[in-house]
Amino acid sequence: MSTSTSTTRAEYCVIACAEAWRDDGEVLASPMGLVPSIGARLARRTFSPDLLLTDGEATLVRDDGTAEGWLPYRKHLTTVTGGRRHVMMGASQIDRHGNQNISCIGDWARPSRQLLGVRGAPVNTLNNPVSYWIPRHSTRVFVERVDMVSGVGYDRAAAAGPSASRFHRIPRVVSNLGVFDFATPDRSMRLASLHPGVTVEEVRAATGFVLTVPADVPYTREPTAAELRLIREELDPAGARDREVPA
Repeated sequence: MSTSTSTTRAEYCVIACAEAWRDDGEVLASPMGLVPSIGARLARRTFSPDLLLTDGEATLVRDDGTAEGWLPYRKHLTTVTGGRRHVMMGASQIDRHGNQNISCIGDWARPSRQLLGVRGAPVNTLNNPVSYWIPRHSTRVFVERVDMVSGVGYDRAAAAGPSASRFHRIPRVVSNLGVFDFATPDRSMRLASLHPGVTVEEVRAATGFVLTVPADVPYTREPTAAELRLIREELDPAGARDREVPA
């Protein structure tokens, strides 16, 4: 267990999620999950003060959760289709080109497990930036080919043509092991940074496809003292983050 002064794995994940919204300007940040939510609120409190946050229903909120404005569903959809939103979704499966599955496991006609359904994933991925948060990096999630495409990846967007690829962007994938992007010639997944304490070999062993790994992989950046104070004392004083990402 980390000491009170050491940065925990969960806190590196919060920092990595927060960085997804750096330089986004005035967009609607839609984090799905505890760690991304803390990350979005941290980004707004520090380097991205113009972010808008939502309670997921009909209200814009401040980083402490109090109401800031009204955002009815029709306005939310207008924001999505206008590209003024950056969502961080989860993924039951994700492949090397960023295709995401949250619908079912197994054959679509007779799945072994029914999940959420496609939800808004197709519209999200074709209209505004979509990042992903995966708290448990494993070969069951990082797969060679998803069983069903819910969120559209780079290969399928390109194959569908400009109408699909024009606004398609997956800035980053954050897991409990590291940060990943698609900054490769064929838009396949690349290891962008390792969380301190994680090795390249661990990441490769937990990934079900060939991952692009640069010769020199940096570590996820350290939080500042001010960021750690915000995380620990104001944004998540109960330490719920450590239950989602154990040390």
